[in-house]
Amino acid sequence: MKLLRFGFVSGPLIGALWLFILATSISITMSFATGNPFRPMPVSALGIGALSGFSATRPLNKLVKIASIAGLVFVFTVSGFGPMAMESTFLSEVIAALTLALAMGWSMVVIMDKAPAGAMTRHETEEAWIRFLTGFGYIFFTAIVVIPFYVMVMTSLKSQSALLQNPLDFSLDLDKGWALFRSYEELFRDFNFGTYLWTSAYVSVLTVAITLAFSIPGAYAVARLRFRGQKAFSRSILLIYMVPMIVLALPIYIAFSVTGLRNTVIGLILIYPVTTIPVALYMLQGYFRGIPPEVEEAGLMDGLTRLQVIWKITLPLALPALASVSLYVFMIAWNEFLLAFMLLDDPSKFTLTRGVSMLNSSEIPREHLMAGAVIATLPVMVLFLGLEKFMTKGLTAGSVKG
Repeated sequence: MKLLRFGFVSGPLIGALWLFILATSISITMSFATGNPFRPMPVSALGIGALSGFSATRPLNKLVKIASIAGLVFVFTVSGFGPMAMESTFLSEVIAALTLALAMGWSMVVIMDKAPAGAMTRHETEEAWIRFLTGFGYIFFTAIVVIPFYVMVMTSLKSQSALLQNPLDFSLDLDKGWALFRSYEELFRDFNFGTYLWTSAYVSVLTVAITLAFSIPGAYAVARLRFRGQKAFSRSILLIYMVPMIVLALPIYIAFSVTGLRNTVIGLILIYPVTTIPVALYMLQGYFRGIPPEVEEAGLMDGLTRLQVIWKITLPLALPALASVSLYVFMIAWNEFLLAFMLLDDPSKFTLTRGVSMLNSSEIPREHLMAGAVIATLPVMVLFLGLEKFMTKGLTAGSVKG
């Protein structure tokens, strides 16, 4: 470990690993974008990366370091002895080589910022390795999130013949124009996806409304009021989640069949809140406990009733928590599949997840299934991104400073 506290050891080691990571990432990206094979060359990447890492520790101007590292990587890459093997058009190969060279030059200078070639302090060593691990974490987790979604979207925009010809080609033929969205058009025209989308939307919204109507007073009572069995009730709120839904599936199916609620949207609206109210109670009671009682006591002293205190003081302070709970409950109802699959048989009453599962058939082109998955994913993603700032601000709005 003491050897790592020398720039001529840590620099080449970080450079070798970092160039291999970048070469792998850019190879995957270019392969998806062009449909042509790009692949990393581990031995070359490690060797050239070591040279780049050592160059990053030299006592030179930052721009000179970036230019020297980028030039080294670019020359080796286009010569065919670099960290990437490329079999594509000349323009694609140049873009890949330039991207890799500039990314390597800039990032290595940032990672090895102020790190000398000789002895480094413990702080300088830890800073360099922390920057390296941080960069690796960003790339790794971004790839985990982006690649599946990218493959799903690109597959939905391709034709059946193109998928059969090369299933691993995720590039797009932009010359087709609006014909790229043919799968989406057919889903709404031939597979009734407009109705599925509407059904999921209002079922999810009603689930949120019913859940909040029961969970807000329940969570407030547990957090503020004193009654017999309060602690036991508070601790047992989430016990329902200890029972797997698959265990309850048969009793729910029988009960709904007997009462005539099976194959009805009303049945879903009744059963969904049963699965969401406990978690909403658990989340809200913790937030209500975090609001200082002095704020509510001041309202009571001013002549407000307990209900007026809740409506005029507690709920405005709890808006971030209500937004978080609402979004979470909406996502549960929107993405729920087991109950919808078990209780709904009539295609005119399908929710979106139930409709997407219907596309998983050998008789239906694969791009239709991917298009349905995109339609099911996009609204929740847009809703989350839209409410993210609202959910994260004002979390301490009700705090009292002593």
